[in-house]
Amino acid sequence: MRIAATVSRLAIHPVKSCSAIEVQEAAVGATGFELDRRWMVVGEDGGFLSQRSHPSLALVRVAVDGERLLLKAPAIELLELPLAASDGPAVKVTVWHDECPAIDEGEAAASWFSRHLGMSARLVRMADDAARPLHSPSAQPGDTVSFADGFPFLLLSEASLDDLNHRLPLPVPMNRFRANIVVAGCGPHAEDEWQRLSIGGVVFRVVKPCARCVVITVDQASGERGREPLRTLSTYRSVDGQVLFGQNLVHEGRGVIRIGDEVEVLAKEWPE
Repeated sequence: MRIAATVSRLAIHPVKSCSAIEVQEAAVGATGFELDRRWMVVGEDGGFLSQRSHPSLALVRVAVDGERLLLKAPAIELLELPLAASDGPAVKVTVWHDECPAIDEGEAAASWFSRHLGMSARLVRMADDAARPLHSPSAQPGDTVSFADGFPFLLLSEASLDDLNHRLPLPVPMNRFRANIVVAGCGPHAEDEWQRLSIGGVVFRVVKPCARCVVITVDQASGERGREPLRTLSTYRSVDGQVLFGQNLVHEGRGVIRIGDEVEVLAKEWPE
């Protein structure tokens, strides 16, 4: 079923919980968009750090220049890292309940993030051949994910954000929600009814709504935390104690997705 919706924005987040990079097209690899959540900041215990507890991670601006990953933060010199896998020591890190093999990016990167966060921290990357299995009732054999919280993709419609912004005292931008795929041309929360999609020839399963946390209250430009939009969302998007906004997707193939691609709904749950 072809609908009017098309891809309007695409984003990758190379370093988990740091700034996004908006792109015109993105290649779908084994664990999601290539380069998405392939790096992660961890504490001394190897556990991941995020904007939930360290909102200043929002101030880390990430860019890709050729074969280099560039990181900028206020009052700290530019950090450059190769995109190619380094020869650093192998370490074990954790994302929620998953223990994952990773490569430590070295003392310079550790010092850089420690200075920015004001605490001991290190930067790790997922090895190119690492496979973190997807743990979900909807997972199928071979489903894998990077350092993302739980799923390879997050999709959100512009209409859903517009509907939220009409309810807020001050509107919030799309980057609060850290979506990989943003679509335009459908109605508010139309994505809640989609079960299976094809975009740019890549098939996706819509596996579950995204339960939102305090990260969406962090202003991505200032790193400051407030109460919105979580407070307002909770008044009309709360189900069983969770605030739901956007949909998590799992891909069933590889390909390239581009802005302007049509969204084809292959299966839909019709509302009663």
